[in-house]
Amino acid sequence: MLALFCVCVLVWAVDNGRSTSEAWHLPTVYNGDAHEILARIQASSEGNLLPLRPQKVDRLGAPFVADWSAYPTPEKIPLHLLGLIARATDVFFAANCGLAIAFGLSAVAFYWVVRRWLGARWEWAAAGGLLFAFNYSIYHRGLAHFSFALAWVVPLGLLAGWLVARSRRLAWGSAGMWTCFVAAAALGCHNTYYLFFWLPLIGWAWLAQWFGPRRPANLAIGATAVAIALGAFLAANFEFWIYSASSDARPLLERNYGGTELYALKAIELFIPPAAHRADALAFLGQRYYRWTEWKGEGYLPYLGLVGIVAFGWLLWQTVPRLLRGRALPGPMLTTGWLLAFGAAGGITNFLAFFGGLFVFRATNRIGIFIAAIVLAFFVTRISRLSRGWPGWVRLGAALAVAAIGLADQLPRPSASARTEIASRVASDRAFGAELERRLPAGAAIFQLPVLPFPEVKPPWRLHDYEHFRLYLATRTLRFSYGAMKFRPRVRWQQELEALAPAQIARRLERYGFSALAVNRQGYEDAAEGLLRALAAAGYREQLASPLGGQVVVLLHPVSEPELPLARSFTLGLGWHNRPINGVRWAYGPASLLYYNALPRPIAVRIELRLQVPDARELRLHHGAAQLAAVQATPGTVTLEVARAELAPGLNVLHLDSNEGIRSAKTGGQLRTFAIESSTVLPLGPPPSS
Repeated sequence: MLALFCVCVLVWAVDNGRSTSEAWHLPTVYNGDAHEILARIQASSEGNLLPLRPQKVDRLGAPFVADWSAYPTPEKIPLHLLGLIARATDVFFAANCGLAIAFGLSAVAFYWVVRRWLGARWEWAAAGGLLFAFNYSIYHRGLAHFSFALAWVVPLGLLAGWLVARSRRLAWGSAGMWTCFVAAAALGCHNTYYLFFWLPLIGWAWLAQWFGPRRPANLAIGATAVAIALGAFLAANFEFWIYSASSDARPLLERNYGGTELYALKAIELFIPPAAHRADALAFLGQRYYRWTEWKGEGYLPYLGLVGIVAFGWLLWQTVPRLLRGRALPGPMLTTGWLLAFGAAGGITNFLAFFGGLFVFRATNRIGIFIAAIVLAFFVTRISRLSRGWPGWVRLGAALAVAAIGLADQLPRPSASARTEIASRVASDRAFGAELERRLPAGAAIFQLPVLPFPEVKPPWRLHDYEHFRLYLATRTLRFSYGAMKFRPRVRWQQELEALAPAQIARRLERYGFSALAVNRQGYEDAAEGLLRALAAAGYREQLASPLGGQVVVLLHPVSEPELPLARSFTLGLGWHNRPINGVRWAYGPASLLYYNALPRPIAVRIELRLQVPDARELRLHHGAAQLAAVQATPGTVTLEVARAELAPGLNVLHLDSNEGIRSAKTGGQLRTFAIESSTVLPLGPPPSS
C-alpha cells in the first residue's frame, strides 16, 4: 500500500508540474474557492480555527476579528494539520502536500477495501485505486474543493454498508466492527455531502439485515455506526451550534429548490467526457453537450471515465438477465440504482427539497463518486476472477495498461501557460506583501475595496470571489477588513462606508484607525482610475502598486485614538424575502432587524423605518419584551420612528410585526406582510471611541 501511495503522489506531482522545489511552493489554483481554502490553511497556521473553539480569524474583519463560527466546515482536522505544515514552510507548500496526500489516501483506501475484503488481486486492486483516486469529478475539483479530494472515506463507507447488510462474521471486537466505526467517524467529520449520501445507504443496509438474517451484531453495529457518524458530525460542527452569534441572522449559504434541479445528477453526464478532454474526439462530445443542454450545473461532470463506463456496462450486462428471469439483482446494481434514484434530477432529493425544504444539499451530481467507487470495485473483483489463470506477467501488464488508459482519460491536458500565470501572480503578491510589511507597522489595519462580504457573493466587474484573501496570504503581520460574515450586522458599516465619496472614505477610515486603503482594480469598470484620482486630489498621493498593477494600496494617516465604526442602518435578519422588488424588501411574516453595537457600553439611538404595507394594518417594533413604537399604516409608504432607544453592547435583535396576516401578491404569488424601503439608526451623543 505504501508503494501505491507513493505512485499516486508521483502521478499527482508529475501531472501538476511539481518537479522542482520552487513548484512545490506554488498553488495548483490561484483564484475563486481556492483562495478560501488557502486562507483557512493560513489561519490555521496562525493558531486560528482550532476545532471545538470559536472560529475567529485575528487578522481578518478589521478593526474587529472575523468570526466564522456560523460557517460550518467539518474538515477542520485536516486543515489544522496542513496549518502546522504551513507554519514550518508556507501555505502553498502545505496545500500541495494536502492534495497529494488526499489522493494517495483515496487510492490506498480503495485498494485496502477491494484487496482485503473483496478478494481482488493486488495488481487489479492497485489499478482500481489509482483510477478511483484520480476520478474526474473529484480530481478536477482540486484545491478549490479540497474537502471533496478527501474521498478516501467513500470506499470505507460503502464497505461498512456491505458488512452491515451481508456479513456473517461481523461481531463486536472484530475487524469489521472497527472498520464500520472508523468509516462512520471519518464520514461525520469530512465533507457533509459524503455523510448525506452515506446515511441512506447504511439505512438500507440495516433494513436489509432486519428483514433478512436479522443478526443482532449486524443490527447493533449498524445502529452504533450511525450514532458515531452523527456524533462526529455534531462535534465537527460544534462551534456552529455553540458559538454562532445569532439565530436571527439569515443563513450564510442560501439555497433554493431551483438549485436542487440545476445541480442534480443528470445520468447522462456519467458517460460524457469533459469539454477539456485531452483527446479531441472525446472533448467534442463534452463541447456538444454544453452547447445543447439547457441545464448547465457544476463544471465538474460526474464522468466515470472510460474504464468506469466499461465497468458500468459489465454490471448492467450481468443485471439485465437476472432482472428478466426474476432473480435477485447484484448488490452493486441495487446500490447504484438507489444512488441514481436519490441524486438524479427529479429524484428523491428533489422531493426532500420541495416538500421538506432540504435545499442545502443541492449539488447531488457529487454522488457520482459513490457510483464510480462501486463500478470500479465491481470491475476489479470480476477481472481478478477472470484473470486468475493468466500468467503473472500478463496479468500485471494488463492491469498496467488499464491503469495507463484510465489515467490518460481522466487527467487533464497539461497547461504550462496556466502555471506560468499562477507563478507570476504569486510572485507579484509576495513582493507586494513584503513591501506593505516594510512600509506599515505590525498590526496595521488595511481596508479593502470594493467591499465584499464573506462567503459566496457575486463580485463586481472582473473581480473573483475570495480574491481579497490574496493580501492576507502574502503577509504575516497586517490586518484586513475582508472576511467579515455576510448578512451579519458587524459588516454593515463597511457597505455604508463604500457609498461615500472617496475623500470621505479615506477620512472616515483614518478616524477608525486604518493605515491604508487597498483597491483591487478588477472590481471597477474603469480599473478604479476615478477612485484613485479622487483620492490623490484629496491629498492621498502616496499610492503603492503591486508589480502586476492589479492592486493599489493608498497610505492613510490614522488617528492616535481611533473610533469604533457603528452602522447607520439595520441589517435584515430572518423573515424577509431574499431579493428586493422595485427597491423594497418584503417580509413574509414577522421579521427581524439586526444591529451590532461595537462599544463596551450601551448607546442611545434614534430609529427611523420607511415601510410599506399591502393593506391597512398596525405595525409594531419590539426590542426584547419592550414595544418601542407602533404605527397605523395604510397602503403606501409609512414612517415608523423611535425618538430614543438604548442598544446594548454586541448584537441587538429587533422584531417588526403586524396585527394582520400574510397577503399574497397579485403578481408572482409572493407572500407579504410589510416591506422596508430604508432604515436609519442614528447614534445620539459623542463619537464612539475604542
